[in-house]
Amino acid sequence: MATEERVPIGSDADVVTARAAGRQLAQPLGFTGTDLTLIATAISEIARNIVLYAGEGEMRIRVLDERERQGVEVVATDGGPGISDVPLAMQDHYSTGSGMGLGLPGARRLMDDFDIQSHLGEGTRVTMRKWAARRV
Repeated sequence: MATEERVPIGSDADVVTARAAGRQLAQPLGFTGTDLTLIATAISEIARNIVLYAGEGEMRIRVLDERERQGVEVVATDGGPGISDVPLAMQDHYSTGSGMGLGLPGARRLMDDFDIQSHLGEGTRVTMRKWAARRV
């Protein structure tokens, strides 16, 4: 069983590939169907932001296997323009583009852990984790 996938992100097709990779890695860990959908949706939101705002980047999706729990970690990186005001970008309905402004805050709500680091002119890194309800 693979424990890590790296997915280059540069098009809508890559968003679909990243979603599938996340589901494939998470499924054997005992996630419910609902949780698999939440993981795939969070991956979609962040990958779509890479395509829209940075043009290209990468998602690294890996299995976390700790003593008492297992989960999935998604690290999305891009070399785009960065986010000038991260707290504002994390508010519902805020968008610098034509979207609904639900991508970042929506992904944060769907996952158990969420961290964003962004620097103007250098890019953005989003790290998010979802933990399985029990160890398999």
